[in-house]
Amino acid sequence: MDVTLNGCMKRLAGIALFSMAANAATAQPPAPETRLEYLSVDEINQRMDRGQLNAVTLVRHLLQRIERLDKNGPAINAIIELNPDALAMAESLDRERKGGYIRGPLHGIPVLLKDNIDTSDQMQTTAGSLAMVGEPAAQDAFIVQRLRAAGAVILGKTNLSEWAAFRDPGLPSGWSGRGGQTKNPHLLSGDPCGSSSGSAAAVAAGFAPLTVGTETSGSISCPASMNGVVGIKPTVGLLSRSGIIPVTHKLDTPGPMARTVRDAALLLNAMVGSDAADPVPRPQNLDTVDFTALLRPNALVGRRIGYPAKFDRSNLPLLTDPQFSKALELMQAAGATLIPVELIAPVSERVEEALHMGIKRDLPRYLATRTGVPAKTLEDLLLFNAPNSEGHNQDTLIAASKVVFDEQTYNQLWQKIQSENAAAIDQLLATHQLDALLSDVASPAMNVVPLAGYPGIMVPSGIDDDGVPTSVYFFGPRWSDARLLALAYGYEQVSHARRTPAFKP
Repeated sequence: MDVTLNGCMKRLAGIALFSMAANAATAQPPAPETRLEYLSVDEINQRMDRGQLNAVTLVRHLLQRIERLDKNGPAINAIIELNPDALAMAESLDRERKGGYIRGPLHGIPVLLKDNIDTSDQMQTTAGSLAMVGEPAAQDAFIVQRLRAAGAVILGKTNLSEWAAFRDPGLPSGWSGRGGQTKNPHLLSGDPCGSSSGSAAAVAAGFAPLTVGTETSGSISCPASMNGVVGIKPTVGLLSRSGIIPVTHKLDTPGPMARTVRDAALLLNAMVGSDAADPVPRPQNLDTVDFTALLRPNALVGRRIGYPAKFDRSNLPLLTDPQFSKALELMQAAGATLIPVELIAPVSERVEEALHMGIKRDLPRYLATRTGVPAKTLEDLLLFNAPNSEGHNQDTLIAASKVVFDEQTYNQLWQKIQSENAAAIDQLLATHQLDALLSDVASPAMNVVPLAGYPGIMVPSGIDDDGVPTSVYFFGPRWSDARLLALAYGYEQVSHARRTPAFKP
């Protein structure tokens, strides 16, 4: 399952020493990308405002690109299904714009959704499982309602590790029975990571400017890193989970995936809202927060950021991530104060059992909302999969079906796990008076952050000698999403580290 993040761990290679040189050279920005498929949301809006582009033209271009590169050519296989209504939606939104009505920054902007997010249209919502193919969902997920209201064009659904990587621990990252195997567009033979592999690969490959993934533990962060894009894993509860196929509501969250921090923040803005069906205690002002408001080039100035002590040059270790060392140099040169810290992952017992209990509690409740599909219960799902295994097991689902569930035990278990992991982060923040923490992908943070329910943002830091992207991970306390976005943006502006995929074999 995605808790281990073993895909991220495999790709670390090379040796580097951390130089804290104050005069570190700032990376030069790459030449502006002018092709339609790599335009930012702001660039698309500017062209639309000038009458140089419309939503129909953009959607047609992306559909042609998907046909050429996702279904043919390198066959990335990131798209599990295209929306037959996409062009009609684009035409309607173009008419609104021509009439002077613009809903906001996402008006006419194509968005791809992970195939575990309900849409009440002609598309399926299956979590990549053949057991869920049948009638579409009865209504849109809450975040999809928000996206439609914001004027987004729902372009299609993305592939994923089946059942969000919780079908079986041996399931290949990015594989589903319905969608097949997603490839990493940077290195086709490489690991796309899971479970939001399709969402990450699609936005990296220029199939849409924005995609939505989901995470229980690592399913946004790891594919964002491996595919070289920005991934926001929000504080659990910031975004509604209604209408999303669950693992456990204790950890589950949707999140934006995009090529830039600002694009991801614009997508986050559109999806935030109060959902009575997902009652999580939240600060009252969150629904009115503009997550782009703090995005300034000098956002790192005066900020105290903790980073893994193994990168402290005074210890002179043999390091395995030269791009991370370079990122530290750039942040210090941009005005950040960097503090070496040691994040110790708590020995949280019974995490696997707690996840199995979550599946047994939450998945049947979701299945009961669906009609016209083979799996109406967890038992139906197991029976369907048995003769339709395609060589893959379903040990996680079997274990979930057998676990003894008790609501009080379940809540107590998760309260202990989450509080232990939250305390590990909170203690570092308080002890060192930090604004946030920074991690490489080999850090315990990759497990501690999701188990705490805290926010994290993955941002590209470059590419390694094999052509695989590298990343840095900003994380912090509950509800610090806007602050983390500001720091991530500040780093992005001095690093210019994202690379366009080369579709290398």
